[in-house]
Amino acid sequence: MEKVKSLYRKYRHGIPLVSYMVIYLVWFAWLEERNQKGYQVIHVSVDDYIPFCELFVIPYFLWFLYVAAIVLFLFFRNKQECYRSCIFLFTGMTIFLVISTLWPNGHHLRLTEMPRDNILTQAVAFLWKTDTPTNLWPSIHVYNSLGAHFAIVHSAELKGKKGLKIASCILAVSIILSTMFIKQHSVFDVVTGLALGAVMYVLVYRKEIILAGKTQRNMKKRISM
Repeated sequence: MEKVKSLYRKYRHGIPLVSYMVIYLVWFAWLEERNQKGYQVIHVSVDDYIPFCELFVIPYFLWFLYVAAIVLFLFFRNKQECYRSCIFLFTGMTIFLVISTLWPNGHHLRLTEMPRDNILTQAVAFLWKTDTPTNLWPSIHVYNSLGAHFAIVHSAELKGKKGLKIASCILAVSIILSTMFIKQHSVFDVVTGLALGAVMYVLVYRKEIILAGKTQRNMKKRISM
């Protein structure tokens, strides 16, 4: 019994993480069912110039392992950094859910017929069959890829791991590109996902920028007085 209590004290920070994921998955499943009809179509002219490339389905699927791996790594190695990473990820995911609830959205970018028949196009077809072209804005694939990379860059345990950080950056960029090349997202979803990620990066990882701005404004007020 004492061992159970010890494990609980050591890993109880996982309770809010698991609780949030249950809420997120239930909410998202409801949206997938509800928003299949009557949604606002997202489309920008640049979408029409992006070719379909099934090779990008590989980094697209790697996203699931990428994000889960960094969260689990921080969960077991650094509780505070795990909280910080989850604040970043869960805030964006919640904003996404609220937007999809209040403003149902989707796209018409998917191909009616695959240009080739191979294992990669079959994987894309499987993805399209299981994931509806709705609830897209902003792209969580884009946003959480940024979140996973930021967590790696700022991890004290991974300090000095330059090769890992470069590999993470390459994977994150590949995942972001994949959302457009396999017609999962519009450029609009990607750009807004990047913008949201940039804002949250400042709020979560670079608070000193905000504090420095406040200090500078206070100093100007004092000088003017």
